[in-house]
Amino acid sequence: MKPPIYTRTGDKGKTRIGGGTAVGKSDHRVEAFGELDHVNSWCGLVEATLAKDAYAEDIRKDLRITQQFLFDCTSDLSVPHGYREYKITADHLTWLEEKIDTYSKETSEIQFFIIPGGTESSSWLHVLRTTTRNAERKVVAFMQAEPEEVNPFVLKFVNRLSDYFFEVARVINQRNQVEDVAYERSEKVFHLSKEEREKKE
Repeated sequence: MKPPIYTRTGDKGKTRIGGGTAVGKSDHRVEAFGELDHVNSWCGLVEATLAKDAYAEDIRKDLRITQQFLFDCTSDLSVPHGYREYKITADHLTWLEEKIDTYSKETSEIQFFIIPGGTESSSWLHVLRTTTRNAERKVVAFMQAEPEEVNPFVLKFVNRLSDYFFEVARVINQRNQVEDVAYERSEKVFHLSKEEREKKE
């Protein structure tokens, strides 16, 4: 007979992290990795939803890989510094930045702020973007509370991940020949062209 899924260890508001230490469920660490679990769950839902979009197969593949990386991020945040080697490294960041750079070649220059919308697929990806921003804030709060306890590559990865979701949301609209929804009272987002910004950098 297999053991029950419940352990009763959380009945007093505590949970155990890597190494067995018990912390409160409202602890900054738990808030951070819990919010990334939230993002991962949304990734699963959005990946399944994108099955209805004929132009999203490459993005669905990305999401499946991203879910693995998000679990690595959660794992890194759940263990004390020095408990083991971190799983998220500069290589994960490079993978994500290369994806963003590749997809950005499909989209036009951004002139104005964009309101989430267009196709259903794009709208779901914007939900993922904003959920990821929430998670980033939780990771930052944890880092501010305990600077030595956060793998810095986790924060960088989560930051880039919201940029990725923004970019692919635009790509999906473009592939479906649907215009982005511009914020009507927006000032110009960038005063320099993409080429001018790259030269300046």
